[in-house]
Amino acid sequence: MTPLSAVPFFRDIDVDTASLEARSRWHRFAPEEILVDFDDLSTDVFFLTAGEVRVLMRTASGKEVILDEMRPGELFGELAALDGIKRSANVTALTRGEAWVMPAAVFREAAFASPALADRLFRLLTSRIRDLNSRLIEQTILDLRHRLYSELLRLSTPRANGAGERVVTPPPFHHDLASRIGCRREQVTREFTLMAQEGLIERTRGALVLKHPEILETRVAEALREDA
Repeated sequence: MTPLSAVPFFRDIDVDTASLEARSRWHRFAPEEILVDFDDLSTDVFFLTAGEVRVLMRTASGKEVILDEMRPGELFGELAALDGIKRSANVTALTRGEAWVMPAAVFREAAFASPALADRLFRLLTSRIRDLNSRLIEQTILDLRHRLYSELLRLSTPRANGAGERVVTPPPFHHDLASRIGCRREQVTREFTLMAQEGLIERTRGALVLKHPEILETRVAEALREDA
């Protein structure tokens, strides 16, 4: 069991995590387990210590859009804990994992009692708002091709000894990318074929390599400027 003090949200802050642990519960989850669902009235906050989960939003027509995938060290559910409004997203486990589940009252008490913890919470919320704003601009302004470029850059990390290359690990499924950028799987497949022909991507065992991420960045920036 990972102690709550090792969770990044509480790390290096003078807060009684032992007391918080005593008032929270430890939860092990299985792949495909739904941890939070649309319109749930629950208000608990989840602190991931192992495993990965996917966050889905749903449109008025019922279409689901992938908003994010979270890994150990991240948290979710803080909005419902703060305002008490039913859940607006679905969070489903992609792998086996573990999490601390903290009641809203405990979370709020801890955050409001510690200026340092409140500051960390505010920074987390503002970071998420900025990310959502960027995604909104992309969905509004960019065409499918440039939305795909932007999403691949967002999902990627620098490749070790890759001379500027970036990798997406594991390589994303085309239907998942389509759900992220609002298009059909066949459209993503077509764009991947064109990118491979240009030498912009390469699929290796266990990863999708962005061979020239600087070209993708330039193209996205130019597309945003053209619409300004």
